[in-house]
Amino acid sequence: MAAITAAMVKELREMTGAGMMDCKKALTETDGNMDAAVDVLKKSGAAKMEKKASRIAAEGITRVAANDNTAVVVEVNSETDFVAKNAIFQEFVQIVADKALTVDIDKAGDGEDVTEILGMKELTAEKTLTIGEKLSIRRFEKVSGDCVASYIHGGGKIGVLVAATGATDVKEALTNVAMQIAAMSPQYISRNDISADELAKIKDIVLESSLNDPFTLPKPILQKLIDRAIAEKVWDDETAAIYAEKKADKTFNMNYLPNFLSDAAKAGLAQLALADKENISTDKIFAGLVEGRISKQLKEICLMDQVYVKAEDGKQTVAAYIASVNKNLVISKMIRFEVGEGMQKKNEDFAAEVAKQMGQ
Repeated sequence: MAAITAAMVKELREMTGAGMMDCKKALTETDGNMDAAVDVLKKSGAAKMEKKASRIAAEGITRVAANDNTAVVVEVNSETDFVAKNAIFQEFVQIVADKALTVDIDKAGDGEDVTEILGMKELTAEKTLTIGEKLSIRRFEKVSGDCVASYIHGGGKIGVLVAATGATDVKEALTNVAMQIAAMSPQYISRNDISADELAKIKDIVLESSLNDPFTLPKPILQKLIDRAIAEKVWDDETAAIYAEKKADKTFNMNYLPNFLSDAAKAGLAQLALADKENISTDKIFAGLVEGRISKQLKEICLMDQVYVKAEDGKQTVAAYIASVNKNLVISKMIRFEVGEGMQKKNEDFAAEVAKQMGQ
């Protein structure tokens, strides 16, 4: 049997990233054959990967790759944020991004086997062996246009792509827009991208939430609801007495009335408002209030309506900023990946883990 030297163990460890004792054991098992030892460690790593398959990988980073008019953003997950900062892991994620740019698929994820689509199962297995955590290529998506730009925030926690038509020399402006998307997380480019069904849903939610908060309703409507609450005994005698006392006090600001009412009393008023939804909805003042709240919400979720984060006057919209750069410039697509969004993250309890290993 060949003698297993420290230099051999060191060489195998550098080749595979496996632990020292695992390398020594593999070399002993293969009588010092380096290639065979690598295979042993790969097989061992595959076995370890099966054990890791049920573990949650919800940390990680995003990375981008681009050519002249196409860019891709990928998200690759690890189990811990510590590994996400590892140079080997970060290099692997960039390799994934570079590969995703070359495949003839614009988007993958949402339960698809992205590793299979990219043909990177073997490399992912090798990196899992090296790093020692479950790694998962979660998703990728591309954009194309006359000009494309990207932005990575927080070391890779957020990755953004923006594509535009109508101009080719506007990368700096698009990068600014990508920063806007990273910071403000718009759901749509413009209001035109919102379907009629989705807009109706937004309106209904705003309407319902307004009725659920009756003290923000126009005062004539609120007064009618209070009168009904008293007349129909929705409010108990104590609540009615509190209201009568505050109303009789000419120095009291009725805007503070909710502070003196119980949660049950406020909930009862909201129930009356919801029950009278059809009539209240026809009130012109209320309709104006709802439209105002819808408009405010659309300004938050639509990129073009948002206040540009670098606006010197604090008022300029993204649409106005884009027009100031080039009147022909049109944002055609945006993508925003945030690591772990929509995923369950494991709750680490390191003290409990240490105690468990010590048998306590």
